[in-house]
Amino acid sequence: MKSIYIDGKSIKEDGPCFIIAEIGQAHDGSLGSAHAYIDAVAEAGVDAVKFQTHIAHAESSKHEQFRVKGFPQDKTRYDYWKRMEFTPEQWSDLLSHAKEKGLIFLSTPFSIEAVELLENLNVPAFKIGSGDIDNIDLIESVIKTQKPILLSSGMSSYNELDNTVEMIKKSENEFAIFQCTTSYPCNAEDIGYNILNELKEKYNCHVGLSDHSGTIFPSFAAVTLGAKLIEVHATFSKLSFGPDTSSSLEIQDLKKLVEGVRFIERGMKNKIDKNTASNNRKQTKELFSRSAFYSKNILAGDIFDKNTFKMKKPGGGIKSGDIKKLLGKKIIKKRDYDDFVKFEDFE
Repeated sequence: MKSIYIDGKSIKEDGPCFIIAEIGQAHDGSLGSAHAYIDAVAEAGVDAVKFQTHIAHAESSKHEQFRVKGFPQDKTRYDYWKRMEFTPEQWSDLLSHAKEKGLIFLSTPFSIEAVELLENLNVPAFKIGSGDIDNIDLIESVIKTQKPILLSSGMSSYNELDNTVEMIKKSENEFAIFQCTTSYPCNAEDIGYNILNELKEKYNCHVGLSDHSGTIFPSFAAVTLGAKLIEVHATFSKLSFGPDTSSSLEIQDLKKLVEGVRFIERGMKNKIDKNTASNNRKQTKELFSRSAFYSKNILAGDIFDKNTFKMKKPGGGIKSGDIKKLLGKKIIKKRDYDDFVKFEDFE
């Protein structure tokens, strides 16, 4: 399976998971908030920050309906997308800020004009939203950039994915596919972990999880199942205004997600030999295991029976499997309560 290179960072079978913090519309049209999110997710330790590039006149019509109701300042969906717009100069500043913070800057274009804007900024890769999986013109415009393509499969059938992946493979663009369930938030039963391996085998590509559960748990499961990319929405607070807050991670949880993924990866990368691990922990093993100890004071000549000893911590002495061999034998030494039972105590 071919590696994917995004701004010098490789996504490969034996490499670390590529973690993306999706800001989406969490900035609510505020340029200041967008910059603040860059600072916050950089501190959380993600690899990339991703926005969505909306150009209202190029993607929306007067007939578009709100997915989530409750936008008092926006009479129409078009008005909302208009409020989400940034100028090319503002996008350039956001990209520069991300680079300064050590982040890879990504964005999902929702029109050909948005593709052109982002290409002029020389973004290193493009994300295709699940709603545009069959938007041939948009996909062709992204393919022409010759940049890596991150494909979201949220609302796609395999037939739709087949057609899009065939287009991409003919172009030889590097690509990966995200399993994604377009529910906000997504229930545990709807994550679709099984699809990760299906996508990997069917399309021979790296796969990821774009999670909308609003929790850190699906990402951990996906990494153990072989996902090489993780994308989660980020928000400063689940109480914030916006359509995606319930399906987003607050910044402290985003940091926990990154720490957890890296912890899991270290464990998965290091193979353990059970016998070697046991041998390396002899002292600990003795501390937790048991030995035979005298349960009373003993005189020379006493007969050793089941009432003469107890199995107690620590180990290092006679084990329970061997102590039965001594039952009925004569003890030749005076011994005290809680002394180790030793083989040399017997004739």
